[in-house]
Amino acid sequence: MARFEAGKMGALTKLSTMCDSLEHLLSQRDADGSLLEANQLSRRMDILDRLDVYFPEGDLPGIDWELVNSELGRLGRAIRDRLEAANSELYRSIRLEIQRGIRPATFVQLIQQLRSETRPLQPSPGNGYDFLDDLISGVFDFDIPAQEPAHSGPEIVPYQPTPARHILALVAAGAISEGDVVLDLGSGLGHVPLLVSLCTGARSVGVELELSYVACARQCAQALNLSSVSFLEGDARDVDLSSGTVFYLYTPFTGSILRAVMSLLRKQASIRPIKICTFGPCTLLISREPWLRAMTDPDPDQITIFTSRT
Repeated sequence: MARFEAGKMGALTKLSTMCDSLEHLLSQRDADGSLLEANQLSRRMDILDRLDVYFPEGDLPGIDWELVNSELGRLGRAIRDRLEAANSELYRSIRLEIQRGIRPATFVQLIQQLRSETRPLQPSPGNGYDFLDDLISGVFDFDIPAQEPAHSGPEIVPYQPTPARHILALVAAGAISEGDVVLDLGSGLGHVPLLVSLCTGARSVGVELELSYVACARQCAQALNLSSVSFLEGDARDVDLSSGTVFYLYTPFTGSILRAVMSLLRKQASIRPIKICTFGPCTLLISREPWLRAMTDPDPDQITIFTSRT
């Protein structure tokens, strides 16, 4: 009985401490008008993440409904609504500038800010996502397909978007410029072609087998008025690759499909110099191609740039 009472008191003390900390956070944030300014995006995202821990949305197991329905909970939801509204307005203003053909300075500044705050030297490895991805998703406003992918098989890898920090590393390490034509083989919803084109002015083409993904990517490009970005529905083995100067693969397929695509790219490399940029497990397989030279040690968890040997 004494052990039970001690455990109960410990839980109550923990809850009391949590509520005191939360109340201090909310009262402080509620009074901080600067949080609504455009350059405070990362602070808003951080607070929203913390609020989601205390006040998750939806009927999830383990929710403390007493806390959610308390005065503290109502204050937390009110602050969350204000911060989300500020983010939505920021994303809308950036989209308007993109639609007008203006490279939005706020967008560029926020990207630089979020990159410097999270990883000043180089992108953290792997496929985890961060605030940069929240920014990109908010601006692009993707309409995610409701239906399951129509294509599957042992050599087709399920779609997963490239984290934004790696796309930016791709732009920098690949020295992509306005004169390039970037082909993303297995482009999904179009994160890479859209962001590469916005950052560099390069013409970008997404090649994707799933029609629902292509439709969503095209809708996004059209909504942003990005004429330099296009998306093709089709198998990478059947697409005309002759215009590409840079090819990107986030391990979209394996086995015989990957071998066939690499054979086609080798033919292109025999005509003109090309770059192949990779991320994920395909990196080590592609590094064995004798006609390619890696600019850095091949690393599946980072962007690796290969150049064709002359």
